[in-house]
Amino acid sequence: MAGADFMDVDWASLPRPVDDGAARHLTGLALPDIGLTATDGSTVHLARLPGRTVMFVYPMTGRPGVSLPGGWDQIPGARGCTPQTCAFRDLYADLRVAGADQVYGFSTQDSAYQREAAERLHLPFALLSDVDLEFSSATRLPVMVVEGSTLAKRLALIIDAGIVAHAFYPVFPPDRNAGDVLAWLKSNKST
Repeated sequence: MAGADFMDVDWASLPRPVDDGAARHLTGLALPDIGLTATDGSTVHLARLPGRTVMFVYPMTGRPGVSLPGGWDQIPGARGCTPQTCAFRDLYADLRVAGADQVYGFSTQDSAYQREAAERLHLPFALLSDVDLEFSSATRLPVMVVEGSTLAKRLALIIDAGIVAHAFYPVFPPDRNAGDVLAWLKSNKST
């Protein structure tokens, strides 16, 4: 799949993820005070952020010229990280107007890998790295193991002052996730 167009996806041809209950515990969870390295060079502690934060979680962004893991398109919910990320990019201003004080992407990829995607995709928000899986383990985020790497399963969280107010899981198709989050924000104004 080297050289693939990550935005050209036939969602009908991909296996749909099912709700396996792995995110059911997240709503109401007080996030642990763990620092995550951001692509802008800062360290973000989601537990300490005031206001409302939107964090979308994705398994891994592809990189032009680099093959995706074998069988990637047949793993339910794996394909679509770039379309999901670009949808959050495209709706970023609307998400902010609707009440998101911060927007972040999150994966278990390292910051250097994420920085390439952030620059290439011209993201107005930072991507957060959990390469050591400390945050994922502490919050019991749904994960999958692909070719020996632990990757987060796709979801999105609305976080109010360090407490998860809502979890979107499973997410499919990924390119509609930002629109679903925007609709939720408009219907659930923070206090």
